[in-house]
Amino acid sequence: MSIQPLSSLFFCLLPKLALSSVVFFLAETFCATSCGSEMDLFFCLAGGIFEYADGPNTQVMSAEEQAFRFSANIINRNRTLLPNTTLTYDIQRIHFHDSFEATKKACDQLALGVVAIFGPSQGSCTNAVQSICNALEVPHIQLRWKHHPLDNKDTFYVNLYPDYASLSHAILDLVQYLKWRSATVVYDDSTGLIRLQELLPTPPAPIQHLQLLPTAPALEMKRGREFRIIFDCSHLMAAQILKQAMAMGMMTEYYHFIFTTLDLYALDLEPYRYSGVNLTGFRILNVENPHVSSIIEKWSMERLQSAPKAELGLLDGVMMTDAALLYDAVHVVSVCYQRAPQMTVNSLQCHRHKAWRFGGRFMNFIKEAQWEGLTGRIVFNKTSGLRTDFDLDIISLKEDGLEKVGAWSPSDGLNITEISKGRGPNVTDSLSNRSLIVTTVLEEPFVMFRKSDTALFGNDRFEGYCIDLLKELAIILGFSYEIRLVEDGKYGAQDEKGQWNGMIKELIDHKADLAVAPLTITHVREKAIDFSKPFMTLGVSILYRKPNGTNPSVFSFLNPLSPDIWMYILLAYLGVSCVLFVIARFSPYEWYDAHPCNPGSDIVENNFTLLNSFWFGMGALMQQGSELMPKALSTRIIGGIWWFFTLIIISSYTANLAAFLTVERMESPIDSADDLAKQTKIEYGAVKDGATMTFFKKSKISTFEKMWAFMSSKPTALVKNNEEGIQRTLTADYALLMESTTIEYITQRNCNLTQIGGLIDTKGYGIGTPMGSPYRDKITIAILQLQEEDKLHVMKEKWWRGNGCPEDENKEASALGIQNIGGIFIVLAAGLVLSVFVAMVEFIYKLRKTAEREQRSFCSAVADEIRLSLTCQRRVKHKPQPPVMVKTDAVINMHTFNDRRLPGKDSMTCNTGLAPVFP
Repeated sequence: MSIQPLSSLFFCLLPKLALSSVVFFLAETFCATSCGSEMDLFFCLAGGIFEYADGPNTQVMSAEEQAFRFSANIINRNRTLLPNTTLTYDIQRIHFHDSFEATKKACDQLALGVVAIFGPSQGSCTNAVQSICNALEVPHIQLRWKHHPLDNKDTFYVNLYPDYASLSHAILDLVQYLKWRSATVVYDDSTGLIRLQELLPTPPAPIQHLQLLPTAPALEMKRGREFRIIFDCSHLMAAQILKQAMAMGMMTEYYHFIFTTLDLYALDLEPYRYSGVNLTGFRILNVENPHVSSIIEKWSMERLQSAPKAELGLLDGVMMTDAALLYDAVHVVSVCYQRAPQMTVNSLQCHRHKAWRFGGRFMNFIKEAQWEGLTGRIVFNKTSGLRTDFDLDIISLKEDGLEKVGAWSPSDGLNITEISKGRGPNVTDSLSNRSLIVTTVLEEPFVMFRKSDTALFGNDRFEGYCIDLLKELAIILGFSYEIRLVEDGKYGAQDEKGQWNGMIKELIDHKADLAVAPLTITHVREKAIDFSKPFMTLGVSILYRKPNGTNPSVFSFLNPLSPDIWMYILLAYLGVSCVLFVIARFSPYEWYDAHPCNPGSDIVENNFTLLNSFWFGMGALMQQGSELMPKALSTRIIGGIWWFFTLIIISSYTANLAAFLTVERMESPIDSADDLAKQTKIEYGAVKDGATMTFFKKSKISTFEKMWAFMSSKPTALVKNNEEGIQRTLTADYALLMESTTIEYITQRNCNLTQIGGLIDTKGYGIGTPMGSPYRDKITIAILQLQEEDKLHVMKEKWWRGNGCPEDENKEASALGIQNIGGIFIVLAAGLVLSVFVAMVEFIYKLRKTAEREQRSFCSAVADEIRLSLTCQRRVKHKPQPPVMVKTDAVINMHTFNDRRLPGKDSMTCNTGLAPVFP
């Protein structure tokens, strides 16, 4: 019902108020004498307006009404609080949402002369009573959250319920401490957004979903795969939500619920203690104070004796937050009344608009009050009247029940006292004696079927590296497990709609607790699940068929040096020989006297003819010498440099010659990923929906983008699993891109396969857990322990070490065959044939000259020469006739290519004056 204007209410109540004028007069007289007289005993009247607990015909009191009576009785029994005053009260009951009835009851109580009005709790009724109290300047004590606009001019009220702006900060601090990357807020009415407004603008905003509370909230949450939920609802709705969550199988360690109600401690949480669910809430009741505990015990006894209607899901006799706040409110008003000067409380009539003259002073006393009550420190904002400074306990469900795990205050913020840092205050403390579901996929040598002659069942069916790792983790952490193969046999990848498959989907749907397999840690997967620290580091590489070995050719002795080097050596040889010839002709110190015993001889010679220069270079290159020694400094420099050059060349050649003659060369068409990307003859691909495929799909490197374009354009490039890819690699021209650890295992057992190139990237295998799983950190710590104990390395050696490929027979000290050095014999034979051919040319040329000189036939000369050559005796040959000397006046210049006239000589003739004539 909407709030009616105050003037209309006065006109409706005027007849009834006129009939009660006598009663009001007597009440005024009574109050003036009881509260304002100087008698030894005073009376103070307080008014309470509460909703019916169970309809107007029931005698059952609501918790607030009973708390009002209870607090008044406690005050009257404890004469130290109000030593000269007795607290009396007037209680009125109204229907829910009946603001007209609330206004009438408030006017009735103001006519009796109450010093303050407590309640009601419902919004529209509260607004109606607040308007009347503000007009007549009577304090109005509110006990539940109420939205107060910024331009609100009502000043005659205080609210003991914590201000939701501050309470929202407490929730935000808790969410940030838990490191939630996303959360869902569910509220039961439109005011929930106002109460939680501090959570919404937080950058980056952890709140991803906002929705009104549906009819079946647990079902909606499970369908939406929401695991971190903030519920802004009443304690009764919270009890229903927990019951539905239990029925839907959501009370597990993967779910984390935060309830904003301050009555979470009043719920019966016994059925959920051992479920492992993360249940967090807030409590303002200071139960750690012994005085508070004694008051709560008295309340529980009195509450149980009154036999109220049992509320489903609540503990019997527990003091609710509203009751505790009302208890504190009555005490605060009583204390302020005792400390204030004597005030006269008059009967106030709503239709007269005459305010209480002491109301403003009394309201200031209340706003300035400081009290340590059941709900802790009570301090009001002097301007707004709101309770902005308070202390909250952070409570979490454990196996022993709700426990305090931290505290929050506006000044100090959040202070978590529980040891389990980083994963929130309410996580599963231990894996001991827990049974976990483990999903995996068959992949040698990580997970394989055990070979056995007998039938195996359960976990005994499997063996491998991951199985041994799982056993070690179970021993350290004390849990048991059940291994299940993933239904689709895939690791996990997203489709175009963002849906996951494989083991990732199993974890997201909470069908498994752990994924123990060669599961690569990637950025995309980290958004969907949690990973432990990697238990193995690896990278993507290329698996390809090992190329066939090629035997060295008969001319393999040329292989130590490239063709370019051989060409450069030949050019160097020709160039050095020519330069040596020219320098030797120009240097005067390279010429020598041909007849040193004849002082009169003017003939000098030079050994470095063009042919001798080439012979000198060849002798040095072959490390044999040529009996030609340079004499001049310039020619010696050329010779020394050439010798140094040939020393380095021959040494390098000799060093590489053995390797090229004994080792079979493995010539592969590809040596790296770049080679693979540049060609299209060899098809290549990866396992479909695997981490390697995702790597190429998401990569921004040009080479890998080109490779992914090739793989995506050919449906046959992607294989279903590693076994299919290995078979294609062996039987077809196909290269498989896969993890290096798997390649290492395969190449140890199949000698026809090899790894091409190095690692394309670096990544790791980790154990997957559902998002927010409390097991992740414990798994990580156990993996680090195994790593420090070197057990991970031992397990890898156990499963990766195979029989090994046989060593090559010719790899160690093998004898060289004709296929290795046969070319040397070919060169030798060619040299012998060439020498015979040259000898025949020389033989024919010389005999032709001899036959012409001796005037014999060529055939007879040949016959004689052959006869002499085939005899074994020493050859005897007639000395050729000396040349005929012709006397002449002119001197014949006999300067030839290899001799010249000595300086100072006029001729090259002998003393006889005859010039030699050569035939």
